[in-house]
Amino acid sequence: MNRLQFFLLMIVFVPCFVNGSTPQKQQTPVDKHGFLSVKVGKMVNQLGVPPQLRGISFSWSIWQGAKYYNKEVVNWLVDDFKVDLIRLSMAVEPDSGYLQFPEKQRDKMIELIDQGIKRGIYVIIDWHDHHASKNKKESKDFFQEMAKRYHHVPNVIYEIWNEPERQPWSEIKGYSEEIVAAIREYDKKNLIVIGSSQWDQDVDVAAEDPITSFENLVYSFHFYASDSWHQEKLRAKAEKAMELGLPLFVTEWGVGEANGDGVFDLEKANRWMEWMEKHQLSWANWNITDKEETTALLKPKASVKGNWNTSVLTPAGNYIRDVLRKFNLR
Repeated sequence: MNRLQFFLLMIVFVPCFVNGSTPQKQQTPVDKHGFLSVKVGKMVNQLGVPPQLRGISFSWSIWQGAKYYNKEVVNWLVDDFKVDLIRLSMAVEPDSGYLQFPEKQRDKMIELIDQGIKRGIYVIIDWHDHHASKNKKESKDFFQEMAKRYHHVPNVIYEIWNEPERQPWSEIKGYSEEIVAAIREYDKKNLIVIGSSQWDQDVDVAAEDPITSFENLVYSFHFYASDSWHQEKLRAKAEKAMELGLPLFVTEWGVGEANGDGVFDLEKANRWMEWMEKHQLSWANWNITDKEETTALLKPKASVKGNWNTSVLTPAGNYIRDVLRKFNLR
């Protein structure tokens, strides 16, 4: 080895041993928290400590937001927004959804799930259906396929019924028990999210009669921060559920109103944000799309490959990005 070769070798290796330490790989959310579980009414991580995960929900996997379902957007959300999790909202009943094109929708999910796993974040696989009990067979087949594929990794969370409408809790519970049983044939421990009536708002009703035959279940709680119906009374319903020992996960919330549009009331958004922080609730914000509405995070014609500067983010997009970058330090 000549002097030049030795000098170049030192440039590469000497910084690795400054202060007697070697460089550490950046810890991902899944490195930190591992398999999630439920203990005494709380979601906890691999150390038995309640985590607070924060991230973003993709829009319906059809329509305007579908173009953002790609690896580059996942990477941008991880690297720039600093998400702990993403939620993939697989459309089921509408035209072009899973019932019509199951292979196309499944493959779209798998591409992003695999990228999320590669980047070390959590991925919620959301059966984005308001009438899931009518589509039980398809749901069971889909989630069993996902469970067979992902049972060995801690990244995956199954959300088996997005926002039941006004179905009674008995119907929702019966459906959920069947789908959970189907998942548990292949995946014994990954987290499963259970819905409740009134678009995931009647968590207090579910708390009076929870599912007890399976472990590691959490219950979705949805709200829209500026909606006049989604204020103190709705927070009280969630607080009652938590007091009764029901573990909650805010798998969807938006800064606007329940229709996705309406006003962006910063004071109300901050109030909800403070409430989630107080109760250590994990959340996914709605949504990645460039549709012209309040809850969209992107302005029209924002790049489909990520790499967004703040000028192409909506007020909601800049607000959520700032919150995530503040809390999710890594």
